Amino acid sequence: MRHIPGAWHRTAAGAGLVGSDGTIHPTIFAEMSALAAETGAINLGQGFPDEDGPAEVLEAAREAIARGVNQYPPGRGIPDLLSAVAEHQRRFYGISLDPGTEVLVTAGATEAIAAALLALVDGPDDEIVVFEPFYDSYAAIVALSGARLVTVPLRWPDFQPDLGELRRAVGDRTRAILVNDPHNPTGAVFTAEVRDEIVRLAERHDAIIVTDEVYEHLVFDGPHVPIATLPGARERTLTISSGGKTFSTTGWKIGWITGPAALVSAVLAVKQFLTYVNGSAFQPAMATGLRLGDAFFEGIAERLRAKRDLLGRGLLAAGFEVSMPAGSYFTVADARALGASDASAFCRELPSRAGVVAIPLTAFTTSEHRSDYATLVRFAACKRVEVLEEAASRLSRAH
Repeated sequence: MRHIPGAWHRTAAGAGLVGSDGTIHPTIFAEMSALAAETGAINLGQGFPDEDGPAEVLEAAREAIARGVNQYPPGRGIPDLLSAVAEHQRRFYGISLDPGTEVLVTAGATEAIAAALLALVDGPDDEIVVFEPFYDSYAAIVALSGARLVTVPLRWPDFQPDLGELRRAVGDRTRAILVNDPHNPTGAVFTAEVRDEIVRLAERHDAIIVTDEVYEHLVFDGPHVPIATLPGARERTLTISSGGKTFSTTGWKIGWITGPAALVSAVLAVKQFLTYVNGSAFQPAMATGLRLGDAFFEGIAERLRAKRDLLGRGLLAAGFEVSMPAGSYFTVADARALGASDASAFCRELPSRAGVVAIPLTAFTTSEHRSDYATLVRFAACKRVEVLEEAASRLSRAH
């Protein structure tokens, strides 16, 4: 069979994985991780920690397995985790939730995003507004849903959207505004003016706000502010988060989505036919994590801030220009001063040139806007201090 018809092709095309000859390419993350393994380079590309999370959380998972929590959990999630998510939202943000109707456990944040968009999109006339560059699954899921992707650019070096461009992007066809804050891949934290304008536009055009807040506890300057806490936002906002980044358990894939009962039920109607349920023994462990003391949550932000600073100094010393992130795992650097004109080519050469792997920011953009990010590179700071120190030393050889 020469061509296999189906939605898979537009999904791959949405994610930028279809070559000009029709060949399907692996994601840049798979390619760069394989290159790291092949060359022995330090992998600062993919955003996963190289240290385990808190001992209490790991032990809770072991205990759950030992006591037989190994079968299907309830479709919405185990009651204790639903309650823990509701407690967390009240404790940190003053948001009151009914754990039985306004919380849903998912297979990581990625499934929550997919289920939400598939649930909300009603046809090809619908538009989903995202901020570009964007986490690569966004475009893939929008394409799978059949909706039209509308992007609002985030520009070097502060990666804050222009409010005029945001207003032009949102209209009566906008079904949802997808907001990733703190932002991957740029590390930006949106200003209060941006958050307020998102809510105003959503109200004006009767759009749903879907927020991806997986880096909520990794903000470096002041507390995280969920959009759902803003006046007029709660009734139209689906808030998504997960435990992978907070508790260094990215492989467990335990996420959740919260919001008004009717919206959460709409997401559940789709989610139950995707994974159905997942991670039965990891769910009580995540509940344990969400109830850890304030010192833990303050500590993970402080430690990552120190790693951000270490990585930033190393990049500057190596000759990069650096955009200092306000949150998340990631730092974006401009390699133009090192002779780069194409970030993809630069990143493919970097393992042999300096023994470090990074990701070109163009992997997170539409093809139409790649030239706007041509020399920008993303590095992950979520590694051990000694690994970051060695990476900084190696990068000094990149110029």
